[in-house]
Formats: sequence, structure tokens, C-alpha cells
Amino acid sequence: MLVISGEFRGLCTNHGVRRLSGFLAMVAILAWVEPTSAADTSDVKPLRLCADPANLPYSSDDASKPGFYLEVGQVIGKALGRPVAYNWYKTYFGKRTVRVTLLGGQCDAMIGLPLSDDFMGPAVIFSRRISTQTYALVAAKEKAINSVEDLRGSRVAVQYQTAPQNLLALRDDIEKVSVLSPEEGMKALDLGTADVAFVWGPVAGWLNKTQYENRYKIQTVEGEGLSWDAAIGFSKTSKELRDQVDAVLPGLEQTIVDLATKYGLPNDPPIAVHAFATAPNPLTPQKAATADLPTAPSPSAIVAIASTERAPDAASSANVDAGKEVFNATCGHCHGIDAVQSERRIDLRRLQLRYGENARATFWTTVHEGRLSKGMPAWKEVLTDDALNDIYAFLLTLQTSAGTAN
Repeated sequence: MLVISGEFRGLCTNHGVRRLSGFLAMVAILAWVEPTSAADTSDVKPLRLCADPANLPYSSDDASKPGFYLEVGQVIGKALGRPVAYNWYKTYFGKRTVRVTLLGGQCDAMIGLPLSDDFMGPAVIFSRRISTQTYALVAAKEKAINSVEDLRGSRVAVQYQTAPQNLLALRDDIEKVSVLSPEEGMKALDLGTADVAFVWGPVAGWLNKTQYENRYKIQTVEGEGLSWDAAIGFSKTSKELRDQVDAVLPGLEQTIVDLATKYGLPNDPPIAVHAFATAPNPLTPQKAATADLPTAPSPSAIVAIASTERAPDAASSANVDAGKEVFNATCGHCHGIDAVQSERRIDLRRLQLRYGENARATFWTTVHEGRLSKGMPAWKEVLTDDALNDIYAFLLTLQTSAGTAN
């Protein structure tokens, strides 16, 4: 069983999964089977791919354009002489998706995870590298870009809450035009409101190929938080399957390159860029939610908090550790891993500085109800109150004072 991640929205995805709202609910798993070889008989166990149904160029439930990762899974199944089946599952929630599908026993492998022992190891083991996924600088073909210095004096459409935005945050000689997605970045480029788009490369390549008649040059970049080697992830109990897949991958290298070209994934030599930002959600790096906090909670919300609030000083180190894990898995792609964030208005290290005695109430209202117009999802149906309390306990350990505020 193979899982197709949306993520290398990267991984992330967002950052995989191409959505603007940021609050899409997990959908019920719908399965269907498609034979991929003559070995498709009742006594041959199929490889099941858990795929996001709407995450091109990675995966799609449209049989006419199934997506890069989906087609990679198909050729792997054929090489192993096994049929392929699909389970559709949204990948917006990043590591939560991996836990539910791969580690939950619903699938045996996930295509498109970052080749890193730091990613959910040792619970997840990995195949050989299948591709490298990166952000990219997109511009007219006649505009030469060989480094970030070549962006001086330019209007750059940069994805909100991504490593590229953090990279350019301190550059006063570059005019930043914030966009929410690669689609918006490419549109700004097309409308002439930006000279360059600094967005998720695979999606930019797909859009350039399918919507913009290949009129733009896409220059990939590499650096911290800007590029990842993609592999196939397996549960640690599936070493035999991992080894079988590793055995056939060398013979599929050219096929995989051809599939990347088919879906417009850029493959030019990248330019090295120094970034001082952590990677977004590897499952969904190409789209980041524009999360924000309200200025004050409603009186009714404050009353509702009273029954669930846990006193800050009652939080144990176990609560803090649990909160850190959940935060980095579900919130880090927008608010920064460990809440390290250059955007003051969504820097959660400033909660107490910004909201004072209302910090706890503001946090609770926001995470429970969301701010859908800003792309902040409502988490009350996803995370338990205990998990949210743990997140708050973790955030309390990171609060800055007025003297150290950015």
C-alpha cells in the first residue's frame, strides 16, 4: 500500500494540497482499484496508494491527469507485478495525515516525504531519493536571476508565511508583494503587479505549463527551508516492502525524470540561497494559511473558557513536550517551527506582550473558532481541548518580554 502525500505542498505545503481556505475537513476514504499489470489476480495483494484527490501536480482523482506521485506509484506497482488501489485522503494536516494513514495501518507507504531522519523517525523509514522539491524564482525569460541580489529594485510576489518570505523580510531594497499561493504569485506576474514570483517550484512549473504556455523561466533554489529530497516513507514495520521498492527504483530513474517533465516540475540546476527560516509543513508547502489572531475575545468566549482552562503553572514538562510536538506538526507551517516567526502579527511568542491578561482567552477563541476569512482553520473538531491546552503550555515557555520584543 502506497500513500501519495500532497505535501511537498515537499513534503511542505503546503510546504502540497493546493487549497486557499486552510480549513478543509478530512474526507471519508473512498477506494477504487485500477489494474496495472497482468499480475492483477485475486491472489495478488495490491499496493494501495493513499492520495490527495486535488493536489496537482502531485496527485488527482482525475484519471486523465493523475499527478506525478500517483504515476510514480503506478510504475512502481507495475515493476513489482502488483495491482494498485487508491484511498483518497486530504493531506492538509501534515504529520497528522501520516499518523492516520501510514502509521495507522491504512497504507503501507507515502510518496513525497522528506528524506530526513528528523521527520517522524524512527517510526517512519525511507526509500532512496526519488526527486528534489524546491521553491523557485519565476520571471520573464529575458530577466536574468542568478542570486537573490538580482532581485534588488524588483517587486517580488512572495508566498506568505514561507521560507522565501522570511529570507526577504529584512531586504528593504526588494519590494515584497505578499500572496497566499503559487497561483496568486503567478497571477501577479501575469498581471504585471510583480516582476518576479518566489513561490513553490513544482506548482509554478505546473501552472506555467498548463496555464501560461511556458512563457516564464523558473529558476529553482536550494538552501535551508527552501529545498528537500523527496522519498517514499514506510512504517518501521514495513522494511521488507521498503527494500523491494528500493530494488526497483534504480531501473525507474529515467521514467521518474520523464514524469516530472510531464507535470512541469522544474529540474534546472538550482542556485544556492541562504535562508534563515525553517521548512513549512512538508505535506503542504506550496500554500500557507494567512493566520492571525483577533484583537480581543468576545465575553461569551471568555465564559466558555472557564470550564476548560488549565492553570498555566499546572502544566507539567510532559504537557509542554506534548504541546511542542502537536504545535510543530499542525501549526509550525504558518507560525514557524517552535513558534520562531518574523511576522510580528502572527508571532505567537508575543501573545502575552500583545494581549496581556486576555492572552489565554484570545488563544482559546482563535484556535477553537478559527478566523476563516484569514485562512486560520477552526481546530475544535480536529484537536482535543487537552491538546490545545498543551499547545498553550508550550507557548507560555516561549513568551518574549517588552525588552526583547522584535
